[in-house]
Amino acid sequence: MSKTFMPSFKDIKKLETHQLTGLQWTVNHAYQGSPFYRKRLDDAGVSPEDIHTLNDIRKLPFTTADDLREGYPFPLLSVALSQVVRIHASSGTTGKRKVLAYTQKDIDDWLHFFARCYEMAELTDVDRVQIAVGYGIWTAGFGFQLGCEKFGAMALPVGPGNVDMQCQFLVDLQTTVMCCTASMGLLMAEEVNRRKLKEKIVLKKMIFGSERCSDAMRKRIKELLGLEDMFDIPGMTELYGPGTGLDCPKHEGIHYWADYYILEILDPTTLEPVPAGEIGEMVVTSLCKEAAPLIRYRTRDLTRAIDHSCSCGNILPMHDRILGRSDDMIIFRAVNIYPGQIDEVLSTVPDANCEYQVHLDREEDGKDYMTIRLECCEGFNPSRKQELAKNVQEEIKKQIMVSCEVDVVDYCSLPRSERKSKRFFDNRPQ
Repeated sequence: MSKTFMPSFKDIKKLETHQLTGLQWTVNHAYQGSPFYRKRLDDAGVSPEDIHTLNDIRKLPFTTADDLREGYPFPLLSVALSQVVRIHASSGTTGKRKVLAYTQKDIDDWLHFFARCYEMAELTDVDRVQIAVGYGIWTAGFGFQLGCEKFGAMALPVGPGNVDMQCQFLVDLQTTVMCCTASMGLLMAEEVNRRKLKEKIVLKKMIFGSERCSDAMRKRIKELLGLEDMFDIPGMTELYGPGTGLDCPKHEGIHYWADYYILEILDPTTLEPVPAGEIGEMVVTSLCKEAAPLIRYRTRDLTRAIDHSCSCGNILPMHDRILGRSDDMIIFRAVNIYPGQIDEVLSTVPDANCEYQVHLDREEDGKDYMTIRLECCEGFNPSRKQELAKNVQEEIKKQIMVSCEVDVVDYCSLPRSERKSKRFFDNRPQ
């Protein structure tokens, strides 16, 4: 396939010039088209004419999920309703759903950079892409499918769940790429192994979205399926949907589409920039989004900026995998812990499987206690469970600075999920 969906910028300076033009357009577009943004900018004492450099982004006020909920059903709308061709919404697990509107250009832009994800994963037009994510009002299914079709590969829109059908299509349709959550990927890998289908399928790659995938889980899935490669794809409904970046085959970080949005990594408390390599909250500003532009939108997602160029040669900047959400942070015995930190530690311990649960309880003595229920690997010698538990305890203490109990359980004894796995259970009184 000769067509490329990558930007034509040859150096960072040209990319930054493009970003400044997009930032100026976005602020003016939002100010002129949205009563919400006009008031928010007026209250901050900022006008579109005040944006002269990229650093001027720090003059702009923040936008939050609460703004989206309070503006329901058409928050941040900056065009006439007659220009809106589609809406998508978040899951709405807390209060009103976050509904986002799209113009035709918004849809076209989304599919263009989603096709870029498939290009970066080195797919071709002969690949067959089995899409096992949710359809409906959510952005996932439509993004993966229409981006695949835009790229030119064959889309197999199966949707989530239905393991029997998934396995049948892997065999009968000779799927080469599967798009799903990491939890679904593990479930499929174990099912293929249990059903002895590995020699009957030609699956080469998996693309994971919607949840963090630990190194241990990636290793287990790759071993069971014999995959060539796996990729992480970030995204959110507010910023078009999934497909806002991808880690290339070098896996040095997630390239994000800086020609479509500006990414700031800020301290969640002070909202000041954090040094590259330190954990901060992702704050995004769209550069060409028409219907519902984002100005310094606080995503609550946590990651690290990567301050060096990728060895693949692509100039697009990178961030680390998503470590969790700032509102998912737990405080345990005065220590702030993000879920991704547990993933990172467990991935370093030999014989620790990728499935685990963290239980937090408060006992009668008034103290908080952490118990990690951890699966051992397949074929693990049960007599070594105590040794494995001790190794995990030591690594958690060394790397996160907290004490915990570790209960090593048998392989495949923890529940599996076709969507996202729940791993943290905070049973303490709120």
